[in-house]
Amino acid sequence: MELPDGLTEHLEQGHPYPRAFVTVSGAHLYGFPSADSDIDLRGVHLLPLTEVVGLQTGKETVTWTWNQNGVEADLVTHDLAKFCRMLLQRNGYVLEQVASPLVVASSSVHEELVALVPDLVTSAHAHHYLGFARNQWKLFEKTGRLKPLLYTFRVLLTGIHLMRTGTVVADLNELAPEYGPAYLRDLIAAKRAAEHGTLPTDAPARERLADDVAALTRRLEEERDRSSLPAKPSASAPLHDLLVRTRLAR
Repeated sequence: MELPDGLTEHLEQGHPYPRAFVTVSGAHLYGFPSADSDIDLRGVHLLPLTEVVGLQTGKETVTWTWNQNGVEADLVTHDLAKFCRMLLQRNGYVLEQVASPLVVASSSVHEELVALVPDLVTSAHAHHYLGFARNQWKLFEKTGRLKPLLYTFRVLLTGIHLMRTGTVVADLNELAPEYGPAYLRDLIAAKRAAEHGTLPTDAPARERLADDVAALTRRLEEERDRSSLPAKPSASAPLHDLLVRTRLAR
């Protein structure tokens, strides 16, 4: 994707801490941004040692929203220690942030985190994607909006692929041909045309959508149950080592 002019410079001038990485999440990462989609930026910042060991500690989470050349940018970064704790939980969201191919800023810390992703993936991550899908499906049933419907399919397909291969893929365009129903291509095109659009009139009936979501949910559960992925991550010690080295270097 093409980032708005001046975005990197704006981060340098306005964020209170150095960043280990910043990547793009949201609709751009998932493969169905519209012209007016916000840019969702996620990443890790590095607290100085003086804001970790003393009584006055720095911000574990920084949130920041601004307008960048007519496009709303939304940034959330976590301190490295908090982010490492999240990585060791069944949190697919932070795994996707590390593995995102849409990189705004990187560093050697980011490179080490990316290298550790295979040792962080577990069969328990299926619970994250199943829960996310349930919430998005409920939102679609309530609003009829296309965006939560595509989010439902996206997380189910990401979860299925993760259980089968151990690799993180968040782009629905890559996942749909192998795992999803054929009509997803048309729904993606409709979402690209309108950020907050409702279900197109020529879309499948809601009963068909509900049946397909239920079938994919069952498949994710089955893939989880037969997955060869470990139940727990094996990267705790390397993450600890990375955090200590990074802290002492600051």
